[in-house]
Amino acid sequence: MNAPQPIPYTPEGPQPLVREIAPGAAYPIHALGPLRDAVEAVQGITLAPVAIPAQSALAVASLAVQGFADVQTLGGPRALSLYALTIARSGERKSACDAPFIAALREHEREQAQIQREAMQSWANEHALWKGARDRILADAKKGKGEKRTAAQADLEALGAEPAAPPSADRTVSEPTFEGLTKLFATGQPSLGLFSDEGGQFLGGHAMNSDNRQKTLAALNDLWQGNPIRRTRAGDGHATLYGRRLAVHLMVQPTVARGFMADPLAADTGFLPRFLMCEPPSAIGTRMQANARRDDAALRAFEDRLRAILDTPLPMDSDTRELRPRILGLAPDANRLLAQFADTIETEQASDGDLAHITGTASKAAEQAARIAGVLTLWADLQAQTVQAEVMADAITLAQFYLSEASRLASAATISAEIDKAEALRKWLLESWPHPDVMARDVVRLGPNPLRESPKARAALAILETHGWLARLDAGAMVRGAARAEAWRIVKDGGNVV
Repeated sequence: MNAPQPIPYTPEGPQPLVREIAPGAAYPIHALGPLRDAVEAVQGITLAPVAIPAQSALAVASLAVQGFADVQTLGGPRALSLYALTIARSGERKSACDAPFIAALREHEREQAQIQREAMQSWANEHALWKGARDRILADAKKGKGEKRTAAQADLEALGAEPAAPPSADRTVSEPTFEGLTKLFATGQPSLGLFSDEGGQFLGGHAMNSDNRQKTLAALNDLWQGNPIRRTRAGDGHATLYGRRLAVHLMVQPTVARGFMADPLAADTGFLPRFLMCEPPSAIGTRMQANARRDDAALRAFEDRLRAILDTPLPMDSDTRELRPRILGLAPDANRLLAQFADTIETEQASDGDLAHITGTASKAAEQAARIAGVLTLWADLQAQTVQAEVMADAITLAQFYLSEASRLASAATISAEIDKAEALRKWLLESWPHPDVMARDVVRLGPNPLRESPKARAALAILETHGWLARLDAGAMVRGAARAEAWRIVKDGGNVV
């Protein structure tokens, strides 16, 4: 009887370079308080990940209430503006989740636009009369001297300032430049939302190109803080706008988000840490219509509440349109909860802590919790004077979720950037490099531009070795006529050495 023959060993070929991202925690929908029913209703219709409609609801609620109050935080009063970043690939029904929350806002804008068009005709007539009277006064003043000029001055003062045009009715923008946003704040509503279900168009648009990026980021940072908008331009002079507020919700695809999160300028300026961001697990392939459900009453309640807030006059100066928000205080128990949360997050930012890699985001977590608590409080009761402890507890739960997502996605962005560099090196080795072997110094001297530094080149080489695209040679191996301490042989896709 013949002995069984051994099964020949076939080495496994190189493995694809993949971006492994750990799954995130479940969205704490129970902490949404007065927004929960509407979020569950939209999720029931779309069957999308619940985090997507939750982001839309929070952003719209922030836009609705941010003009009425600033919330007390551990560092003093802060704006109620929320910046949200929702990451989901095409087909996750981002637009379908956003539409029900925006519908009442769009209807309000249409109605106000009609009112503004009618007011513009009256203003045009009033302005024409004012200009005619002013021109006559000036013409008379030019003909006379002394007493006539003094009388003309008195007539001009009696005539009064130029009639202001009715403000724009728009409450949202999608792809503004800094100049365009400033102009809209000057001539329109003092409380606006930058909302886009195709956020990549804004992040890749004119406002965020290399020439305008730093200026735009600085301006949006100031608006999040509630700081004045300052603009200096040749011809227009210097202008400062006080009391303006901006809420932001950008929905972007993962590839766009990775580039944004890997941008040092976005992180170093503090822009990225201001966002409540999440990337929920995909629901594609599981959205069976048998599981769909409707709750029209919950959606009507959200729309009615939004309309009621939008129809409430904002507290503002009638001439400058500067918002005059009141201070929304914290109940003693709410303040204690917030202080405990802040201390916990502070310890985790130590060099050996879980949040050491996202200190910019972590340092804002307590303030984010206070802002969320303020939004939930005013959504429930626009006249509320304080944030209660139970609302603060919910807001802290939400802030913790967003902080965990920021930690997870920051690590993913770093991994993504490293994988992208390794992929660029892999293509270069297979398509452009003429030798069957490679050394680190070859990559530093001649490789892709992002790898022209030794640490970056070695990191990319290590990734390719781990995935089987390079085979390390023994120390002292002959490479191009000389013994080398460190070198790799290039492996083709089929697993064969070049």
